[in-house]
Amino acid sequence: MSAAHGEQVRVLEEHGIETTGRSPEWWGMMFFITSEALIFANLIAAYLYLEIRGNLGVRWATPWVLPSGGHLEYAYPAFNTLILIISSGWMHLSGMASRKGNMKAAARWLILTIVFGVIFLGGQVYEYIGLYHGGFNLQYKAFGSAFFLLTGFHGLHVTIGATFLLILLIRTMRGDFTAKKRFALEAGEMYWHFVDIVWVVVFSTVYLLPLLMVK
Repeated sequence: MSAAHGEQVRVLEEHGIETTGRSPEWWGMMFFITSEALIFANLIAAYLYLEIRGNLGVRWATPWVLPSGGHLEYAYPAFNTLILIISSGWMHLSGMASRKGNMKAAARWLILTIVFGVIFLGGQVYEYIGLYHGGFNLQYKAFGSAFFLLTGFHGLHVTIGATFLLILLIRTMRGDFTAKKRFALEAGEMYWHFVDIVWVVVFSTVYLLPLLMVK
């Protein structure tokens, strides 16, 4: 039955008739992204629980502040967030170009996406170095371990995503994709948008929420 269905889809495509529905590969990618989203949801929920308990002055908890007594700086991470959001725009433009079969344009937008992703990672490393010099590290109470686990886990995903996009760029320049044969590019676009959306949530939780809880 599956062979007959595949032959029917092939015939429809040859006659220029678009098929409806999503491919098994697309659903597989969605399942993967959903599973990753659940991991982030658990990490963010744990972070929120500890943060709110600490900042509300619960008896056994301590306020989530840096060793200096202040809160995390949000201006530089906000700029870094903007960089990642812009990269998502480049990735969208790359996807649009590939859907039209313009692989040269798709490659150019991919390059910009990767560059902005690397800039984001560089900014995160720069922030980590500054925090470590200020005495804020993994061993600094529950705050340090929760902060570096959540943001570092996201940074790992950005690294994986940028590496994946670099591979896609090489394949695009090699001519492996066409307007009808481009699922890997679509998967890369889906993953990159997911990583960007997650960071907006992480940024709001880690950097902006404490500003609303200042007494």
